[in-house]
Amino acid sequence: MKVIPITDYEKLLERAYEKLPPIALSKKRFEPPSFISEIQGKKTIIKNFGEVSSTLNRDPNHLLKFISRELATAGNIEGQRCILQGKFLGKSINKKLEEYLNEFILCKECGKPDTKLVTIDRIKQVKCEACGATFPVRNLK
Repeated sequence: MKVIPITDYEKLLERAYEKLPPIALSKKRFEPPSFISEIQGKKTIIKNFGEVSSTLNRDPNHLLKFISRELATAGNIEGQRCILQGKFLGKSINKKLEEYLNEFILCKECGKPDTKLVTIDRIKQVKCEACGATFPVRNLK
C-alpha cells in the first residue's frame, strides 16, 4: 500500500471539493411544503396544488396520481388547484404528501431534495443532482 504525504492528501481533497456541484455544498434547509385544503360539499379542494408541485420540481399529474391512489379516490387538476372526490381532512392529505416526499423527492443517500425522476432501462428512478446517487421507485401507472 502506497503512503500519501499529508500535503498531497490535502491537495487531492481540495481538488475533490472543487469538482463537487455547488448544490452539494449548500447548507440551506429544505422546508417541506404543505397543502392548503378546504371541503366544499362532497369534494376536497387543494388550493395550492400547482405551487406545491412546482416547489417539489415534479409533474403535477404524477403527484395527483400518487395522492389519489393513496386516498383511494378520483381527482383532477383545474389550474393551480386540485379537486378530490370525497371529504378528506387536511391532516390526512398532508400525511400523504409527506409519504410522497420520502418516496419520490428526498435522496436516500444525502437527504437533499434536489432530485429528479428519470427512467433508466424502463425502470423509474430518482437521481440526486447533489450527490449523484440513484435509486429505484415504484412506477405509478
